[in-house]
Amino acid sequence: MKKILYSPGEPSGIGPDLIIQICSTPFWEKIHIPIVCLADKKLIQDRAKVLNKKIKIDILNNLDSANQNKFGVIQIKEVSKCRITKPGKLYKSNAAYVLKNLDYGIEQSIKEGIGLVTGPISKENIITIDEKFSGHTEYIQKKTLSNDVLMLLGSKKLRVAIATTHVPLKKVPKLITKRLIINKAMILHNELITKFKIKSPRIKLLGLNPHAGEGGKIGTEETNILYPLAKELRAKGVNISDPISADTAFTKKNLAQTDAYFAMYHDQALPVLKALSFGSSINITLGVPILRTSVDHGVALDIAGTGNADPSSLIEAFKRAQRLV
Repeated sequence: MKKILYSPGEPSGIGPDLIIQICSTPFWEKIHIPIVCLADKKLIQDRAKVLNKKIKIDILNNLDSANQNKFGVIQIKEVSKCRITKPGKLYKSNAAYVLKNLDYGIEQSIKEGIGLVTGPISKENIITIDEKFSGHTEYIQKKTLSNDVLMLLGSKKLRVAIATTHVPLKKVPKLITKRLIINKAMILHNELITKFKIKSPRIKLLGLNPHAGEGGKIGTEETNILYPLAKELRAKGVNISDPISADTAFTKKNLAQTDAYFAMYHDQALPVLKALSFGSSINITLGVPILRTSVDHGVALDIAGTGNADPSSLIEAFKRAQRLV
């Protein structure tokens, strides 16, 4: 039976809250695919008590015993024990717990073709035990031994792929190379076709500099790298624009004519996506041999355990995972 694994991420954040809230909504049974939560039973029990939610927990010895979702019931596969279950504050002792659940989810996704949905993690906390950790996307690339990876965030209003992800802004220009742009643009083109069923994807390429470099007056990355690569990609059958200025790329007319934007860095396009679709957009990892979706928000320590977390993004992540599986 096909299924979806949910790794709630940081135990002190809203990842556990969201699954507890969702399991008591009509969506839980409507999705028609088992969702298995990778978590410590005590963490879910303790958080449900804090949230004043009555739920039932079904512990699975193995994933093959998963059944269709039942209202108010969370199926759990215990991978590791959570040291501290209190919400609202980060604990270094929980960092290894987060990675163990994630590792298990990745391994099972590779082995069984299971969909993996991830909740928000605290990079700050993970870095305390793994200083090279920079995020889910890069970690999944490493664990799956993938040559490249691409972060795509999307909603019903737009899709945004990012050439460079969680790196300091001052390092971005040196990372914008021919190899990086070609590889990631091809991943975007191919997976828009295979995963999103878009026959001829229309991609808008964003320039790195203001006004897309303005003919080399405000930077040369466009004239030296991006314009030639856009021409080369079109020769390969990729429907991608020349680099355009990010400040006018998201007009209503452009949105209607674009299947995905290819941005050069994290905060170039994500503020637009989140302004238009925060809470209803999702993160999808492309270029890797697993099906992984995620929420579009962080751990939200300030509202963990309050019952005020909005589960909309996680519901959308589950829906997309179901379609991909």
